[in-house]
Amino acid sequence: MAPALFVVLWSTGFIVARYGTKDAGPLTFLAIRTAIAAVILFGLARLMGEEKLSRDQMRTQWIVGAGIHAMYLGGVFLAIDHGLPSGVSALIAALHPVLTTVLGRVVLGENLNVRRGVGVALGCIGVVAVVVERGGASDGVSTLALVAMGIAVIGMSGGTLIQRKSAVGVPLLGGTAWQYAVTTVILGIGAVVFEGWEFTVTARSLWSLAWAVGVLSLAAILIMLWLLHRQAASQVSSLFFLTPALSTVEGAILFGEKLGVLSVVGLVVAIAGVWLATSTRSTSLQT
Repeated sequence: MAPALFVVLWSTGFIVARYGTKDAGPLTFLAIRTAIAAVILFGLARLMGEEKLSRDQMRTQWIVGAGIHAMYLGGVFLAIDHGLPSGVSALIAALHPVLTTVLGRVVLGENLNVRRGVGVALGCIGVVAVVVERGGASDGVSTLALVAMGIAVIGMSGGTLIQRKSAVGVPLLGGTAWQYAVTTVILGIGAVVFEGWEFTVTARSLWSLAWAVGVLSLAAILIMLWLLHRQAASQVSSLFFLTPALSTVEGAILFGEKLGVLSVVGLVVAIAGVWLATSTRSTSLQT
């Protein structure tokens, strides 16, 4: 059940980004979120008597954290804060498995066959279709939003590969806590410099923060990292191709977001492309 549970929980992150940034700056919200999560995980690690990380392991987790948290989360939240719909942001973010698969050929020695090559092409075509349609709308996609999503995809791909290649044997709770600690520093500096630490205490901001910490920063991330310890990077990354559809439905219900015909086609093409690029004929979602 872990893969399915992860997909459902992860898809809500794009919705939380919409709610959380209504009463707070995106970087400020994230810095508070990761700081709370780090403190909780450090406490749990000590309570459970988990082995402490070595200096080398700590440095690796700092790099991983900068990628899969600071770059990914920061990019997604900035993009959504600048008007990118939840479903579109989830679609673009879900292309990171394609990049992970391509880079995995070099970093992890994984094969890139014709099937995966076709998947890469389809994934890119799908994203272009969505961006073209959204860019021509009155509330079109801004350049900043696209750049932020590009940074998010690169960060998640790089962090996933490093975690799979170099973080074998790293204690799960302590390792994740250090990832959040370095993320808090990076995003905290950005929040002070660019946002003036913008956070308004409201019921919406507090509920968003509670969900972001408990469900996303703790439950979903720990499931993902646990899966990375047990499965190949491309297998775990392939789960992300399911999140755009869920996030699009959630965005339509909660925010009235709509996608045109070209965007819907692009969504389907991109999902098919990511699936081709990150799966094999004999591999199912649960393997």
